[in-house]
Amino acid sequence: MLKTLHSKGNEFSESINQVSYFQKDGIIPFTDKLSSLNYFPLHPKELEIIQINLGKMCNQVCDHCHVDAGPDRKEIMTLDTLKACLLAIQNSNAKTVDLTGGAPEMNPNFRWFVSELSKLKVKIIVRCNLTIIVANKKYNDLPNFFKINNVEVISSLPCYTEKNTDSQRGTGVFAKSIKALKMLNDVGYGKEGTGLKLQLVYNPTGISLPPSQQALEIDYKKRLKEDFDVEFNQLFTITNMPISRFLDYLDKSGNYENYMQKLVDTFNPNAPEELMCRNTLSVGWDGYLYDCDFNQMLDLKIGSVKHITDFNESVLQKRAIILNQHCYGCTAGSGSGCGGTLV
Repeated sequence: MLKTLHSKGNEFSESINQVSYFQKDGIIPFTDKLSSLNYFPLHPKELEIIQINLGKMCNQVCDHCHVDAGPDRKEIMTLDTLKACLLAIQNSNAKTVDLTGGAPEMNPNFRWFVSELSKLKVKIIVRCNLTIIVANKKYNDLPNFFKINNVEVISSLPCYTEKNTDSQRGTGVFAKSIKALKMLNDVGYGKEGTGLKLQLVYNPTGISLPPSQQALEIDYKKRLKEDFDVEFNQLFTITNMPISRFLDYLDKSGNYENYMQKLVDTFNPNAPEELMCRNTLSVGWDGYLYDCDFNQMLDLKIGSVKHITDFNESVLQKRAIILNQHCYGCTAGSGSGCGGTLV
């Protein structure tokens, strides 16, 4: 069965045979599902977002993490690759740059890169795990740095209770997250009229799919305001993808087949039109290009233009998007992407 290797002190850990593992599940191929709806081959729409993984190093080790990030990861985007990303952004029609990790703030050139992006007048998103803000004094000023550069902050908070959050992300994470949220609120994030966007992300526990994003947002806002005087703008619900650590969990707990069947049974025929791989380009920490962040973690590279140094938007727009069984995760229920519910 699936094996996931984690090696402290090595430069990487890897999941073995994840893609071939998908082929053994006995479920209708995702490509056949799209063919029945005349969506295969799947092609991009206009490029709107360039999502960049600044490295897999992180101060947390979360059970559901599809990046398999952690403190022992050494993969970090170099300054030369960051400069190549800037050039590609300048030569693209993308209006949004989405920075992720790991903890993107742990890249030694993070602040320089954000400052350079702000000069390009693009929308900047930073996917901040919150605890990094309070993890070390050198990160304590991040809320103000984000404000100066008009960064939109998107942060994972699996629940508005300590027990559920800590069970997924580690002991003490909830308390640190609340402290960080208050620091963001103090400079205006999540406050009405400031224009400083603070979005939270919900990932389910176990093999559940996300509930209604709109209804859950109401609960989150009520509980966080009443219990902690914390405010935010929107809640995004994201389905856990059957890759990396979550796939490992599904396999070890004997839930893989049940989870995949649930994804198939709840396939939403309206979701393919809105899939994030159609308007987003994903850049790996080493500069290689992917259709989405999930394909990046499975090393399913784009074939036509492989690296950011060879960026050519007109060629990329003609490609066929690479698909596999994990793509059912983005089309289940109300659909799911890095920006939450799709339909």
